[in-house]
Amino acid sequence: MGNILVTGGAGFIGSHTCVELLAGGHDIIVVDNLCNSKEASIGRIEKISGKSVKFYKADICCYETMTKIFDENNVDAVVHFAGLKAVGESVRLPLEYYTNNIYGTLILLRVMKEHGCKRIVFSSSATVYGMNNKAPYTEDMPTSATNPYGYTKVMIEQILRDVCTADEEFSVVALRYFNPIGAHKSGLIGEDPNGIPNNLVPYIAQVAIGRLEQLSVYGDDYDTPDGTGVRDYIHVVDLAAGHVCAIDYAMKHTGFEAVNLGTGKGSSVLEVADAYEKACGKAIPRRIAPRRAGDIATCYADASKAKRLFGWEALSDINEMCADSWNFTKMNPEGIK
Repeated sequence: MGNILVTGGAGFIGSHTCVELLAGGHDIIVVDNLCNSKEASIGRIEKISGKSVKFYKADICCYETMTKIFDENNVDAVVHFAGLKAVGESVRLPLEYYTNNIYGTLILLRVMKEHGCKRIVFSSSATVYGMNNKAPYTEDMPTSATNPYGYTKVMIEQILRDVCTADEEFSVVALRYFNPIGAHKSGLIGEDPNGIPNNLVPYIAQVAIGRLEQLSVYGDDYDTPDGTGVRDYIHVVDLAAGHVCAIDYAMKHTGFEAVNLGTGKGSSVLEVADAYEKACGKAIPRRIAPRRAGDIATCYADASKAKRLFGWEALSDINEMCADSWNFTKMNPEGIK
C-alpha cells in the first residue's frame, strides 16, 4: 500500500475517495485550497475511517508550496481532483478555469517529476466526448469540448498522454466520470456546493429540504422516453471505489489509459425527481423551462473497459443513490459545518 497525495481531497468526490483509499490500506495526504469545499470534511473523513489525515490548506498553482509538500512526504502516487468544475461559470471566467485547472496540473506534474513520483489518477469527465459522439460512449471516441471547463479536461488529458510518451515510466489513468450523486451511508459526507447548486441532484435536495422553491426542468422535448435529458448517474461511493482500483492498476502498469466510470445506463431528469420524491417522502415541485444551450439529449457510458481493466463495476441503482443523498441532506440541512 502506498502514500497517496489527494489534491482536492476535501471536495465531494475527493472526500469519498479518501475514505475508500484509507479503507483499502493506503495512507493519504490531502491538499485543498477550500475554494469549493470545507475543512470540516477532513474531520468527517477521519471519523468515518478511524484514521488521521495529514491536511495542507494549499493551492496546487503554487510551485514552492507543492515542492514543500513533496519534500515533507514520500508520495507514491497522486489522485488529482483539484479543479474548478462549473460549466456555466467557466464560460464567464475562462481565464480562471485555464489558470487553475491547466496551470495547476502543470505545476503538479513538474513537482511530481522532480520528486520521482510517476503515477497519477486524473479526475477527467464525460464532457470530453463533446456534442458529436453517440451514446454509449467508448474510450476510443474522439474528444472535443463546448466550453472552457470541458476544454481544460481535454487539454489535461493530452498533456498527460504527452508526458507518458516522453517518459515511459509514467503511469496515468484518466477517469472519465459521468454524473456522480449520492453520499456516504453514514450521512457525514456528501455533496455540499457553495451557493445555488449547478447539478441536478443537489438542486433537488435543496428543494426537498426547503432551501429552494422548485426544480426547473430544462427542456421536455428531447428525443428520449419522457422528453427530458437522460444522463448516467453513478453513486459517489462506487466512483470512489473506482479510484482505488485505478491507483492499484497504476502501481503495476505504465502508460496512459482513459477509463469511463458510469453505470452504463441512463435516467431522465423526471425519473431522478421521482426517485428523490420516493426517498424523501415529499413532492418535488417542478416547472418545465426552455432547453439550455449546449445540453444534449442522452449521455451514458460504455463501462466495460473499467470492468475488464480493474474488475470494477457500479453497484448502486438510482433509488439507492437518491436515498443516500436525502439521508445526507436531512442530517446536514445547512451543509457541512
